[in-house]
Amino acid sequence: MVSSDSMRDQRQELVVVYYVTGHGFGHATRVVEVARHLVAAGHVVYIVSGAPDFVFKREIPSPKLHVRKVLLDCGAVQSDALTVDRQASLEQYSETAVLPRASILETESRWLRSINANLVVSDIVPVACRAATEADIPSICVSNFSWDFIYADYVTAAGHAHQSIIWQIAEDYSQALFLIRLPGYCPMPAFRDVVDAPLVVREVRKSREQVRKEFGIPDDKKIVVFNFGGQLANWSLKEEFLPAGWVCLVCGASSDQSLPPNFIGPGRDAYTPDLIAASDCMLGKIGYGTVSEALGYKVPFVFIRRDYFNEEPFLRNMLESYRCGVEMIRRDFLSGQWEPYLQRALQMKPCYDLPLNGGETVARILEGAARGDIASVRKVIGARRLRDAIVFGYQIQRVPGREVTIPDWYTQSQSESQLGLLNGLNPEVEEFEILHGDLQGLSDTALFLKSLARLKDDVNSPLRERVAAAGIFSWEEEIFVARAPGRLDVMGGIADYSGSLVLQMPIREACHVAVQRNSPGKQRVWKHISARQVPGCKPVMQIVSLGSEASNRAPTFDMDLSDFFDAQGEPISYEEARRYFSNDSSQRWAAYVAGTILVLIRELGFKCEDCISILVSSAVPEGKGVSSSAAVEVASMSAIAAAYGLEIEPRQLAILCQKVENLIVGAPCGVMDQMTSACGEAYKLLAMVCQPAEVKEHVNIPTDVKFWGIDSGIKHSVGGADYGSVRVGAFMGRQMIAQLAAEKLSEKQDNGNGFDEVDEVETEQLLDEKNLSYLCNLTTERYEASYANMLPETIEGKKFLDKYGSHKDSVTTILPQVSYPVKSPTAHPIYENSRVEAFALLLEAAGDTTKQLYLLGQLMYQAHLSYTKCGLGSTGTDRLVALVKHMQRHSTSENTCLFGAKISGGGCGGTVCVVSTPGVDATKQILEVQQRYKEATGHLPFIFEGSSPGAGKFGHLRIIRKSI
Repeated sequence: MVSSDSMRDQRQELVVVYYVTGHGFGHATRVVEVARHLVAAGHVVYIVSGAPDFVFKREIPSPKLHVRKVLLDCGAVQSDALTVDRQASLEQYSETAVLPRASILETESRWLRSINANLVVSDIVPVACRAATEADIPSICVSNFSWDFIYADYVTAAGHAHQSIIWQIAEDYSQALFLIRLPGYCPMPAFRDVVDAPLVVREVRKSREQVRKEFGIPDDKKIVVFNFGGQLANWSLKEEFLPAGWVCLVCGASSDQSLPPNFIGPGRDAYTPDLIAASDCMLGKIGYGTVSEALGYKVPFVFIRRDYFNEEPFLRNMLESYRCGVEMIRRDFLSGQWEPYLQRALQMKPCYDLPLNGGETVARILEGAARGDIASVRKVIGARRLRDAIVFGYQIQRVPGREVTIPDWYTQSQSESQLGLLNGLNPEVEEFEILHGDLQGLSDTALFLKSLARLKDDVNSPLRERVAAAGIFSWEEEIFVARAPGRLDVMGGIADYSGSLVLQMPIREACHVAVQRNSPGKQRVWKHISARQVPGCKPVMQIVSLGSEASNRAPTFDMDLSDFFDAQGEPISYEEARRYFSNDSSQRWAAYVAGTILVLIRELGFKCEDCISILVSSAVPEGKGVSSSAAVEVASMSAIAAAYGLEIEPRQLAILCQKVENLIVGAPCGVMDQMTSACGEAYKLLAMVCQPAEVKEHVNIPTDVKFWGIDSGIKHSVGGADYGSVRVGAFMGRQMIAQLAAEKLSEKQDNGNGFDEVDEVETEQLLDEKNLSYLCNLTTERYEASYANMLPETIEGKKFLDKYGSHKDSVTTILPQVSYPVKSPTAHPIYENSRVEAFALLLEAAGDTTKQLYLLGQLMYQAHLSYTKCGLGSTGTDRLVALVKHMQRHSTSENTCLFGAKISGGGCGGTVCVVSTPGVDATKQILEVQQRYKEATGHLPFIFEGSSPGAGKFGHLRIIRKSI
């Protein structure tokens, strides 16, 4: 007979199923901490994971814990311990969770019902939430990131063929009752309802003294824990990597592994939290487990950035906010230059004093939800929001009507605080004497100089980049400052590389670069540079990029300038430079800055025997299709040229900067971005014929016409797969047309008929088309009459190469296995060139302003549709254009302010350009479009308004700090 107490216990016992992602052991370790509390409360816990059983059962030796080994997502596929393979991640997720989806849902929902589960918990397996819904069981997610956010950026780089994966993941997540959000979180737009919990930190079992005694480490020795999540990745560890008096405990080392005498392998069974708590600092890669335990035990963390781990910047910001993080450059890690970083770590005083009982708190919330104590919330399909606009920017999620508390560590990741440009600064510059140049009334330049002046006092700043910047300038010496704006593509866009006329407006937002040159003996260098250099000073370059953390970049870069030369003293090739800067993705941004020096060396014979200190501060938002990269390149080269007295006229400067982007960065952009940034004039459209780069004129924007930019929130990249394939397709089309023309001409000549006037014209046209240099030199009439019906929609790379040999584009490569679009990418620049010419004539024509604006708008709508046919559209930009059309159609003839819109730049997201009348009413309608877009997508667009001069008009400033 069963007692009443036993029956009551059985009624209270819950069955909780915990699905764990296949992405690393960090998730498994935090799940163990939550599951341990659930089991201790008397509940049955099933863990569904691809991780080995011992990971869970070793920590929870209870019959109430069951482990079912099933892999339902692959996480991020790593090519090595520090790099994610984005394409492979998307492909493997498709194989793991998309193709067998129907079978997974059927199997999991049936199994969940069979064990009478009370609650499904996901960390952070998407399909688990959908399976729970189909089994009629509530589900809750527990995490600091979600896979829709992580994979969204992979889609940008790997091509949009996998975009539907993100929509499906977001929709699966939306089935959860709510998200229990852990500190160090990323934006997770699929979840509307959020409950925040403290850090989940595993408890220590042994004291510091016990650990030292166990491994025979004296008290006077310093301990660093080498922790890469158990991934040794064949690191070459050498005795000289550690300073004297240091010992390294290597987590995950096997018992038979050969290690130097000052490195100790505790064995794979060692309890990592004990090792971390007993150490003086930790060296490794950032992950939730390592960060939470470093913060929890107040152990400084020397970390190496990983490539394409998109949760990393948020965890890193939290680390550094609580004075617990020191970044080691990958080059110094691999070469063993550890000492300056370890010494820096000893000086840190971690200050994380918030609760560490996340495991217990999460378990309590889950228990309440399983009992029905937490009311079910109205579920909102998160996929709809992402389908409208996949938000790649690091923006905190806002729920309408309810503000989310933003912690300090999160707000410090925002670019405004990184730049140090606080509201209320006095626009007058009192700290510097301007020896050459003029502010030209530009408030952003005055603010930059204010920020520059404050660097001297920033040696104790919590922002690591400002500490680094504070030490690179000698304040007694002259500093050279250049400024270059981003650009708004009004008309022309991707037709630039096909020789089109383009119309571009320099925007208000700009990049500032400050440069100082010093002799090697006088240069102030960072400690790790001194550590790697042999006696005798060598010229070095040091770069600090302010605002880098918001874009997941290392804020500093340095190199010996001798690296730009080979053993024979000759400049290295552009291909070698591209490989050099590609070694570490977190520092790849430096190619845009440092690459300008190599171009000057190779193209102009520039001699650089001094040390160079460079500070970059850009207010041009990245990934929004407004040429942030061109602004950095142009400002950098302008400042370096000024510092060395090089006279480079703006057009030549732009062409040199394009070489940086094409040949060193490896982005196949046309030249219009750099030309606008270098040659543009405020409130005028730069009219340029891109054959290759001839400025035609500066078109005045009429006083009754205004151009705006509205950001879609979808990250744009000219290096992305879609932009590149469209460019390849256009060059393929040009080559096909040239060969078709040659064949027709040959046939005509073989016929041997006498020529009349018609024949003569036809022959001349065919001769021109046989030698066609730019697609835009082909008229729309000739294209439609002779070639439109003869081009294929698509062609496989191998088939094209076999027949035509080459597409004759020096900055893109045809991949044999890829199928490229041809017909639409070929037609687009031919028709776009005609549209741009008509647009320019309309702007300068006198007459009825309303009719003029209407026709301008129609040309923009046509351009937008043509982008879409090329495959360069996006749901976000389509929505913005539709919102402008809606405002236009629902306005009376008297109050119509918005007349047209189009996607700009390279497409696939980015910014939409809008044409309107000026004035308050137009501003109100633009703001209404902004709000409606936010309501539909959850993303509040950035609005670009205004203009400013290009780098050529600005010139440069030569300044020196006043003695105080």
